[in-house]
Amino acid sequence: MENEFKNKRILVTGGTGSIGSVIVKLLLTHKPKVVRVYSRDESKQFELEQDLNAASRVRFLVGDVRDKERLNLAMENIDIVFHAAALKHVASCENNPFEAVKTNVQGTQNVIDCAFANDVDKVIGISTDKATDPTNVMGCTKLLSEKMMLATYFFKGMHRTKFCFVRFGNVLGSRGSVVPLFRKQIQQGGPITITDPNMTRFLMTIQDSVALVFKAATLMHDREIFILKMPAVKLKDMARAVLMLEKNNRAKAKSIDIKIIGKKNGERMHEKLLTSEEAETALETDDMFIIIPQDLSASAKARGKYGAVRRARVGEYSSRLVKKLTNREIIDMLQSSYSSFT
Repeated sequence: MENEFKNKRILVTGGTGSIGSVIVKLLLTHKPKVVRVYSRDESKQFELEQDLNAASRVRFLVGDVRDKERLNLAMENIDIVFHAAALKHVASCENNPFEAVKTNVQGTQNVIDCAFANDVDKVIGISTDKATDPTNVMGCTKLLSEKMMLATYFFKGMHRTKFCFVRFGNVLGSRGSVVPLFRKQIQQGGPITITDPNMTRFLMTIQDSVALVFKAATLMHDREIFILKMPAVKLKDMARAVLMLEKNNRAKAKSIDIKIIGKKNGERMHEKLLTSEEAETALETDDMFIIIPQDLSASAKARGKYGAVRRARVGEYSSRLVKKLTNREIIDMLQSSYSSFT
């Protein structure tokens, strides 16, 4: 992996976000020539710059993926693009669908066009389980962004740029995620609010998510979607685990209740990372699934590109069907990730 990024010029869109900022930090350990951090928020850029102690190989560029002209300048002479910029909150996208389209769809089209214009080698897009058989605006826009990038093969002509995606579950500690919300509610005296006690979600740490991104960048050939195998939790179990941990740290957590508030607009009871149709052409390793293009699915040569793989042995990969973490396992996972919660 060090050779994958060594002496490369790399752009990270959304580079000050929860995932993007960790991508930037870890990229610097692999000795790239330069990492350009492209994002809208100058305050977050200032904070990250201080956190990195003004690393000489980092350039901070204020800009929006909606602005194609600015993005094109940012992508000049770039070898690899990590596309992490997105509107990612379900409720916000439900209430602002046109804005979601501008960022998640039109912004992705701009990334594609600029990558071609600048002869970028690789683009790794970041998607979500909400894009799998989507039922809300955010999921629909992310699914379309996947389809757009992976369809570039059919019209890119002589351009050499290759594209792939990774799909995430819920990332522990990311901005706006449920655990920081639960902790804030406890600090304010409660109650903890959950939408439905039996709602399930896939769960991964920030470290797992960035490791998947880097693995995809190393293994990709073109048009794949990489999916980490991950556990799932029931929301009520997650709330109880956070409350148990906070009881050990905060006296005020002793009398806090859990309140059921009902599903929000766009939410579904269970998430999917792989549909039954996608599973038909997917490959499987011990720790992940790889959806490869249907026209290559029967090719033994194509399968050999990823090392020790086999045909996927699952149908639908859903948080309803996979093993749920026990209370003890949730607590252990939370304790290992608490330092990243904001």
